[in-house]
Amino acid sequence: MKTYKRMVLASRPQGHVVPENFRLEEVPVPTLKDGELLVRVHYLSLDPYMRMRMEDVKSYAAPQAIGETMIGGTVGEVLESKNPKFAVGDKVQGMFGWAEMGVSDGALLRKLDTTHVPLSAYLGSVGMPGMTAWYGLTQIIQPKEGETIVVSAASGAVGSVVGQLAKLRGCRAVGIAGGKEKCDYVVNELGFDACIDYKAGNLKEELAKATPNGIDGVFENVGGEIFDACLERMNPFGRIALCGMIAGYDGEPSPIRNARFFLTMRLTMRGFIVSEHMDLWPQGLKELGTLVATGKLKFRESVAQGLEAAPEAFIGLLKGRNFGKQLVKLI
Repeated sequence: MKTYKRMVLASRPQGHVVPENFRLEEVPVPTLKDGELLVRVHYLSLDPYMRMRMEDVKSYAAPQAIGETMIGGTVGEVLESKNPKFAVGDKVQGMFGWAEMGVSDGALLRKLDTTHVPLSAYLGSVGMPGMTAWYGLTQIIQPKEGETIVVSAASGAVGSVVGQLAKLRGCRAVGIAGGKEKCDYVVNELGFDACIDYKAGNLKEELAKATPNGIDGVFENVGGEIFDACLERMNPFGRIALCGMIAGYDGEPSPIRNARFFLTMRLTMRGFIVSEHMDLWPQGLKELGTLVATGKLKFRESVAQGLEAAPEAFIGLLKGRNFGKQLVKLI
């Protein structure tokens, strides 16, 4: 009997995620029914939202079930098909999670064109992270030419796209990242106007220097002291797209210490989940795909090899060890 490997959630984290929260299993490859297809996963995506799903708390989605395959986006190739819409060899994107294979009825699968866009990019700049950046910037921040946009976790899969899109719209893009290497990449490779190394200890002073005209829009991925520092620099009627609060993903509270600026500067903040706005995905993906295909949108990937490497790579992602989009290569 043919089998494949999958990684399941073995236990819920108590504070920090540890390798023991996961378990590698070998399971039989299912027999296809009419209308189904079998996909061999080439890359799986690791993303911060997975940390929240590991908790048994009320949120925008049901918690990850114990003993079930860890959730996650994937790209791969159709191995076998009993679905007339998909042929063997088609490249597809789906949500097969941390597994070497997956079965689908085709409903939530997207066919991919890899002529000008690499397969892995459909999990990054031309996938959910790219769409997250596109939606938060264009629909919530709605930047105008000449405005200053600040993005935290600027070298990551989402933040790197936010800054580049802001620059393409005539804005001043200021990133915040951890370490000189990441900041150099954000400025020299991605083209941001400035990047502040929050680990250097001069966050407020450096942010003031980098935003001489104040801040009009914040794309927030981190929360905590980084967000507080940005609030102090906000201009009247500034807009905040609240995408993530990674500072509090291990269970620590994430208080906002400068809430008075919401009143005095008449600020707007909106949290969002990009999968709730599928109607805009065709528009956003068209722009992102064209920019990647023409070399106008740059991206970087951290690639772990093999399913067994997924837990450590995920723990590294939560600690900021990754550089750009974190992937696991399975084939």
